[in-house]
Parts: sequence; C-alpha cells; structure tokens
Amino acid sequence: MSASAFERLRGFIRRPTPLERCELCGAGLGPDHQHLLEPVARRLICSCQACAVLFGDRGETKYKRVPRRIRFLGDFHLTDSQWDGLMMPINMAFFFLSSPQGRVVALYPSPAGATESLLEFDTWDAIVSENPILLQMEPDVEALLVNRIGHARGFSQPEYFIVPIDECFRLTGLIRSRWQGLSGGTEVWREIGQFFTGLREHA
Repeated sequence: MSASAFERLRGFIRRPTPLERCELCGAGLGPDHQHLLEPVARRLICSCQACAVLFGDRGETKYKRVPRRIRFLGDFHLTDSQWDGLMMPINMAFFFLSSPQGRVVALYPSPAGATESLLEFDTWDAIVSENPILLQMEPDVEALLVNRIGHARGFSQPEYFIVPIDECFRLTGLIRSRWQGLSGGTEVWREIGQFFTGLREHA
C-alpha cells in the first residue's frame, strides 16, 4: 500500500477528544463535572468529584463548591415597578450575595460578558421581604436568575430561578459567543430558549 493510501486511511481514524482536566489534581473530567468558585476573583475552576468534596459552601477556604440544584420559583413575586427600580438595561439578570464585597451584586449577560449594574438596596430588600426564599441562597455560589424577555422572544411569561452560579456564567458565555448584530440573531435566541427549557426540566 502506498504512503498516500496510508495518509487517506489515517484521515478516517477518529482521534480521541481531549479531556478537560481537574484544575487542582489534573484528573480527567467528563462533560458533566463539578465546579469550584474563587469568590474574590469570581473565577470558576473545573474540579473532579474527589477534589470538590474538600470544599464546602462556607468556611475559610480559597474556593467554594458550586451546588448542582436548580429551583424554579413558580410563585415568585416581582412587580414591574420593582424591576424598574433595579435599573437593569435589559430584561434578563442574575443576583447573588458576594461575601468579599458584603453586598448583593446584580449582573446582566451581554455580548461583552457579565456586566454589573447598580443596585438600589431598598428595592432589593423589598423584593426579599416578599420572597423570603431568597434568604436560602448560598452566598457566592447561588443566584437568582430572572428572565423577563417576554413574548417578542418566544417566552410566555417571566421566569425566576435559583441556580448555581456556573449556570449564570454559562448563559453569559452563550450570549457572548453567539450574539450577532444589534438584535443577536435567530440562533442565539433559539439557544437561549433551549437554555431556559433545560433549567425548567432540571428544576
């Protein structure tokens, strides 16, 4: 067999997909692996199960383990005036308690990444008083995710979730990588819809 024939056959050989690796011990990771958060830097790192169990959500450690639970808040109460008081430039945002900063941080996903917005504490306190489940969010690693985009983008009604913080950054990465032009394009809105469908199914 000629060398050129060998080259053609080599092209049919399926090369193994490189594994992601635990950033602490270097072990290979599957697609559905754990994450740890470095709260000061707001940085996620990939982790194997063995390393993840070394870190809880509290305590004096550099990292916090990101939980896996997703909660759909079907009876969440948020009026239009309260939402306007949060001063979000778009109708999608997430909120979490930052331990290093000692306050609630409000971010919205955008083509430029996760962008911080000013947050009126009186408005936030009023929302918490009407939705005490927010007091159960684990600082740094869980967030309230709000989707109020509406009918124009295929969403039937406002949706509210308490989600792991890595889901918020996954949504942000999706928007940042897929957004086209001024309106985003059909593909990105289809994927955003699939993202929220996935949250509902796992809640």
